[in-house]
Amino acid sequence: MALPNDPLPWQLNPDKSYCPIMHQGKVVGFGRPRFANRVVNLLNEEEKLLKAMKLACRDLLTRMGRSPDDAEELMAEYLARATRPKSGVGAIVVLLLDRQAELDISADEFAKFCDSYKLSRSELSDIYAGKELNNTQLGSLSRILGRSIDDVLEIWHGTS
Repeated sequence: MALPNDPLPWQLNPDKSYCPIMHQGKVVGFGRPRFANRVVNLLNEEEKLLKAMKLACRDLLTRMGRSPDDAEELMAEYLARATRPKSGVGAIVVLLLDRQAELDISADEFAKFCDSYKLSRSELSDIYAGKELNNTQLGSLSRILGRSIDDVLEIWHGTS
């Protein structure tokens, strides 16, 4: 016997409706109309941007005197360069730039901020240039970034 507060096994909620999301004539999923519309618009926009990028790469290759058939390869290079690094010095640089934006200060003010945490301007420049970190810089970087030394180590070495 079901208790009064137990949910019934079959229920109906007429206020929630879902519409099909289709790709090239085939249903690939369902979603609430408002969210489904946003998803479809984003996916169509992405496809349009990729087509534009391919055209730009083909034009660039033609101007360079190379075969426009290499556009896919050039696109892959650009996409790899545009991807946010997940580990290494590059990831630390991105975190530093994010921290500067978070603090809403200029590059010069950020360099002074870092110097107050014992990371000199020249060390900061070396990091931005992609030079390897020293273990002695980890404490300063952790304080600047507001993360633990273990987090900074994981990001640097890519062990997470």
